[in-house]
Amino acid sequence: MNIIVIEIIFWTGLFIVFYAYIGYGIVLWVLLRAKRLLVRRNLIGGVTLPEVTFIVCAYNEEDCIEQKIANSIALDYPPERIHFYFVTDGSSDRTADLVRHFPYPPETRWTWLHQPERRGKIAAFQRAMHQVKTPVIVSTDANTLVNREAVRLLVGHFADPKVGAVAGEKRIFMGDKADAGSAGEGIYWQYESLLKKWDAELWSVVGAAGELFAFRTEVYEDVPTDTIVEDFYLTMRIAQKGFRVQYEPEAYAVETSSASVGEELKRKVRIAAGGLQAVVRLAPLLNIFRYGTLTFQYISHRVLRWTLAPLFLPVLFMINIVLAVQGSSFYLLILLLQILFYAAALTGYLLEKRKLKVKAFFIPYYFCVMNYSMYAGFVRLLRGRQSVLWERAKRA
Repeated sequence: MNIIVIEIIFWTGLFIVFYAYIGYGIVLWVLLRAKRLLVRRNLIGGVTLPEVTFIVCAYNEEDCIEQKIANSIALDYPPERIHFYFVTDGSSDRTADLVRHFPYPPETRWTWLHQPERRGKIAAFQRAMHQVKTPVIVSTDANTLVNREAVRLLVGHFADPKVGAVAGEKRIFMGDKADAGSAGEGIYWQYESLLKKWDAELWSVVGAAGELFAFRTEVYEDVPTDTIVEDFYLTMRIAQKGFRVQYEPEAYAVETSSASVGEELKRKVRIAAGGLQAVVRLAPLLNIFRYGTLTFQYISHRVLRWTLAPLFLPVLFMINIVLAVQGSSFYLLILLLQILFYAAALTGYLLEKRKLKVKAFFIPYYFCVMNYSMYAGFVRLLRGRQSVLWERAKRA
């Protein structure tokens, strides 16, 4: 192959990898600096608190469901304006009994839904949705705890008729004994939260995380029951209809980190498979002439990370070797930097095996785990092995 063609492929790949993980954040920062100079932000005034349905889907969560219920009914929201739904479909442990017999205060409006068959989270969620009569839905995971003001803060954004959904912030509790998995996960979500905040200010969050989000009932549509990352797909369909998905960092859900890198990998592979599935199902969103800024954000923040960026990583390394042996000291330097990065990731892996903590190696290790999961997720999706009935990752 012509050396010029090889160089073009190398620099194209290097740009895509850099842009997908770092460059987009820089571009967002520059765009927002310009926007703040040109556009005055409209402050939303106080609004009447709408009636809200608060949905928790729990599968075999006996170790945390009572804490979740207590956390939910303690929310700072008028009890006559919030209705709690706890769905325990398919649970084979004590989860259903704990929900049913929990000592709810007399003023609490709650409904328990259960069926023996396990059909996945989205099927359970949609069973509750078909009974909802309130204008706003708040969804949260069973293994997270939300702050008391969360619902008030989320629904405040619906004073703007252009807002169809609001994403809360996901926070990872790492404790004092953070390993490579938990530290990497925590740092990753801090960066993600910053990007979500900037995305929302530019136009719209690119998909909400299922730990905590809210949406208008009127913009909801049923999600195909084989959807793997239903929270992302649901909120992106709302954005596709022309509504903004806003972000509220002060409404947050806290969960503990994965018990180990192996447990985190389970989660990442599922998300990777679901992300690739979503790229196919949301193909119309790739049309920038129709969706404009949303398409720019979607491709920059999600599509590149799920497709071209992981694909280019091994290609870049191999092409770099070819260019370095041509005698270029510049390409040799880049190759050495790549080798150092992957050596740091390998060191992080070895230290993880020995239960040693050196945080400097956590980021490259977690980065490699995250990108490996894209390949594993792609293979699993192709083979039809990624079911919506996944095995839960164990939490620390």
